[in-house]
Amino acid sequence: MIPPRLAPLLDQFDFACERLSGRMTGPVTDSGDGTDTRVGPITDEEYFWEPVPGCWSVRRRADGPGARATLLAGQGDWGRDAAAYPHPWPPPFTTLAWRLSHLTEMLTLRADHTAGSRTLTRDDHPVSGDAVGAVEAFDAGAGAWRKAVLSVDDTALDTVGYCTYPHGSDAEEPLIDIVWWVNQEVLHHGAEIAMLRDLYRERG
Repeated sequence: MIPPRLAPLLDQFDFACERLSGRMTGPVTDSGDGTDTRVGPITDEEYFWEPVPGCWSVRRRADGPGARATLLAGQGDWGRDAAAYPHPWPPPFTTLAWRLSHLTEMLTLRADHTAGSRTLTRDDHPVSGDAVGAVEAFDAGAGAWRKAVLSVDDTALDTVGYCTYPHGSDAEEPLIDIVWWVNQEVLHHGAEIAMLRDLYRERG
């Protein structure tokens, strides 16, 4: 049984993921007023589009990191631009590929650190070099996080450090706050991805 206070957060997460998936794949998405808006799937050209010079993105590992990045995070032939803390200032503008990779990694790793091996790091997470693979990875990450959240009870929700995700403040927060935070990540990065799609459509 889902703890009563978890139910609305799970509903919000499902709604946010459904809207983002629809916005990325089409063929239609809810415009917000109940009417369908036609939208096509993300292409590889759009996935890698850099709206301004010096973007952080996803790159072939053999090509090395982009401007102001010092490494390519992730595993495999592709990596995501990154740098050690403190990050460059002002922050680099990030592509749709970068934002989707970041969101997917966060979902996948937090799922592992809540109900899995509790060992995965950014170095273990594969980075997708194409749009179709990136959307599939997002769906898998969202599914893994949802399953992890469904595995916890009311006591776990109040446990500080229940999620051992190493790239955030999880060690200092009760799990219920982490669940709330993950929703905010999906909502705000989802909005950014939707905006980038709009800008790409109007780039001419």
